[in-house]
Amino acid sequence: MPREPSFTASWGDLLRGRNGLLALALTGGVALHAINVHIVTTVLPSVVRDIGGLDWYAWNTTLFVVASIVGAAVSVRLLALLGPRGACMAALAVFALGSAGCALAMSMPWMLASRSVQGLGGGTLAALSYALIRVVFAPPLWPRAVALVSGMWGVATLCGPAVGGLFAQAGHWRWAFWTLLPIALLQGLLVAAQLRPASASASPAGAAPRTPVPQIALLAASVLAVAAGSLSAALAWQGAGVAAGIALGAAAIAYDRRASLRLLPAGATAPGTPLGAAYASVALLLVGTTTEIFVPYFLQTLHGHTPLAAGYLTAAMAGGWSLGSLLSSGHGGAGAARLLRAGPMLCAASLLVLAVLMPAGAGLAPDTRTLLCGLALAGAGAGVGIGWPHLLTQVLTLAPSGEGGTASAAITTVQLYGMAIGAAVAGLVANAAGITSPGGTAGAQSAAAWLFASFAMAPALAAVVARRITGGAH
Repeated sequence: MPREPSFTASWGDLLRGRNGLLALALTGGVALHAINVHIVTTVLPSVVRDIGGLDWYAWNTTLFVVASIVGAAVSVRLLALLGPRGACMAALAVFALGSAGCALAMSMPWMLASRSVQGLGGGTLAALSYALIRVVFAPPLWPRAVALVSGMWGVATLCGPAVGGLFAQAGHWRWAFWTLLPIALLQGLLVAAQLRPASASASPAGAAPRTPVPQIALLAASVLAVAAGSLSAALAWQGAGVAAGIALGAAAIAYDRRASLRLLPAGATAPGTPLGAAYASVALLLVGTTTEIFVPYFLQTLHGHTPLAAGYLTAAMAGGWSLGSLLSSGHGGAGAARLLRAGPMLCAASLLVLAVLMPAGAGLAPDTRTLLCGLALAGAGAGVGIGWPHLLTQVLTLAPSGEGGTASAAITTVQLYGMAIGAAVAGLVANAAGITSPGGTAGAQSAAAWLFASFAMAPALAAVVARRITGGAH
C-alpha cells in the first residue's frame, strides 16, 4: 500500500479557525466554476433561440472543456510565477471577463469565444484548488480537503440549474451570466484576504516551470477531433472522429512519456504503476458518469417527467457523489483501500440497473420506477464519491519529489479529458443505438439500454485498475 498521511484529521480540524477560511477560499473557486457549468447547460436552449447557432450548440461545451484543459495545464506555471493569491486572482479575472463576454454575446461566434475565455479561467481555478491543498494544509487534512473541494460539484448541481432555469424562464438568460460577476468579486476578496503571500512558503522554490505545449496541443486536438466527427450525421464519420481522437490522446501520452518537460508526473502514463493506476481510475470513473448528459432526455421522453423534475432527478448522481465523498473521507488504511475497489463496482452495478429501469421500468408503477431510478443514479454517483477522496489523496502522496504541483494540476486535466472523451463516445453509442433513427420512444429505449450497459464497463475496469493502487490490500 503506498504511503499516506499517518492519520486523518477531523472535519472540525479543517473547518475551524484559519483552516476554515482557507478551505472556503479554495472551494469557492471550484464552486464558481461548477455552478457556471450547470447554469450554462440550463440556459443554452434560450441562448440559441435568441442569437441562433443551433448547429454549434455542442461546441459551447467542447471549447469550454478544451480551454479548461489548457487552463489546468498552465496553472502550475502560474502558481510558481504569481504565488497562490496572485494565481487565483488572475484566474478569477479571466473567468469574470469570459462571463461578461457571454452576457454581452450577440452571435454564436461571440458566445463561443467568450466560453473559451471562461473555460480558461475556470479550468485554472479548478486546478489551483487541488494544487493549493498541498500548499496550505498539513497532510492529515488532505483527504477532508479533497472531499470538500470535490463536493462543490454536488452543491453546484443542486443550485446551478435553479439559477439558470429561473432566468431562462423569465426570458433574461443574460442575467444568469451577470450574476457570476459579483460572486467572482466576493471570491476575489476572500482570496486576497486569506491567501496571503506568506502562504506561498510551502511552494517549491526555483524557476517557474515551463508549459508542455506539445502535449496540451495533442490533447486539445484529440477532443476537437471527436467533436468534429460528431458534427456529421454519418455513423462512419462519427466513428472516425472518435478513433482519431483516441489516437491523438495516445500520441499525447506517448510523447509525454519521452519528453523532458512533462504534462503528467513521472510514472503517471504507466497504468502498471500505482500513480498511473490512480490517474487511469480518475479517467475511467469520469467516463462512466458522463452518461448523465442523456438522463434528462430519457426521463422526459420515456418517463414523462417535466424538464425541471428531470433536471433535479438527474442531480441525484452528483448528490450521491458529494454525499459519498463527504461520508467516506474519514477512513484510512485498509478501509480506504476497500473503498477504492468497492466504489467503482457500486457505480458499475448502478449503471447496469439503469440499463434495465430507464428503457421500460420493468413493468413497475411510475412512482416506484422514479424512486428506483433516483436511487440508481445516486448509487452511480456514490460509487465514485466513496473512493474519490482516497483516490486523489493517493495522487498527491504518490507524486514524485518535486512534482507535487504537476501531479495536482494533472488531476483536473485527466478529469476534463475523461469527461470530454466520455461525452463524445456517449453520443456515438446513443446515435448508433437509434436515439435519432428511428428516434422517439423506441429509439430512446434502445439508446438507454445500450448506453448504460456499455458504459458500466468503465467503472468496472476502474475497480480492476484500483488493485494496483492498493496492492491488493484487504
